[in-house]
Amino acid sequence: MSHSHREQISRRRGVKTASSMRDFLRQAGGVAVVDGGLATELERHGADLNDPLWSAKCLLTSSHLIRTVHLDYLEAGADIIITASYQATIQGFEAKGFSTEESESLLRKSVEIAREARDMYYERCTEGSCNDSGDGRILKRRPIIVAASVGSYGAYLADGSEYSGDYGEAMTLGALKEFHRRRVQVLTEAGPDLLAFETIPNKLEAQAYAELLEEENISIPAWFCFNSKDGINVVSGDSFLECASIAESCKKVVAVGINCTPPRFIHGLITTITKVATKPIVIYPNSGESYDADRKEWVQNTGVSDEDFVSYVNKWCEVGASLVGGCCRTTPNTIRAIYKTLPNRSTSPPEQ
Repeated sequence: MSHSHREQISRRRGVKTASSMRDFLRQAGGVAVVDGGLATELERHGADLNDPLWSAKCLLTSSHLIRTVHLDYLEAGADIIITASYQATIQGFEAKGFSTEESESLLRKSVEIAREARDMYYERCTEGSCNDSGDGRILKRRPIIVAASVGSYGAYLADGSEYSGDYGEAMTLGALKEFHRRRVQVLTEAGPDLLAFETIPNKLEAQAYAELLEEENISIPAWFCFNSKDGINVVSGDSFLECASIAESCKKVVAVGINCTPPRFIHGLITTITKVATKPIVIYPNSGESYDADRKEWVQNTGVSDEDFVSYVNKWCEVGASLVGGCCRTTPNTIRAIYKTLPNRSTSPPEQ
């Protein structure tokens, strides 16, 4: 069987279970690289994101920029690219005057753009004859996962409540499931390899996701990533241990972890996860910069440099992380540095 045919079969199968996630990690040399921040990269390429839809606005106005950023991350060594659907909800698009059909089409488009970027990257790998091109681009044929981002209910509210997890008493388990249900169905039908439930701020939403995956019999796997601002609990104050336990006990979840959290808290949170989780651990912190939710802007000079960020990475892997990337304000340079610091990456065998 030819290499390319094997690869097509591998991509079609996707990552169905925790054990196939481990197969994917083996092919990645033990640790897989997740991409980095999307919004700030889109802005660097000229996008205007001053909108409640945030990076999802580009699905309307400049999808080519999203594809460019996905490609930048693949060429920086990312094995997993996350779609521009974090802030994309049917309810959010409808509030902007779009029909349900148009809203669902925009969700599908986020997955299609990422899949196109992967295909374009594979074409570039075929054209480029070596693993590392002279200009620093990493052109290496390898399994690549397209992960469809599902932001929290708080992200849809666009008021910073994904950083507090305080949804009020009216937001029940049932209401959260109904809020996310159709969106999860549409993203799944669009053909990603994985659903990335990101920046989960409280236990209730984790429970809603877990029940939704079972009720809808979602055919692709998921990861659950929580965020913390104290290194002990998730941002709502709910027990991080209890949240990780929900992810661990859900059969559809193939990895559990942390995103959009300052790097200094990650080491302790990984050790907390390992108390309850046997599944692979995924880590993609932000740059450590502070976000001012009232002014809707990042506070300058409050984060860590790429060098400091990367200096943490191997320590995180030593205590249990096996998927590592970046969240807000990290760049392709951050991801390239992660790729290059990981043992086995530049020398890992091609896909078997």
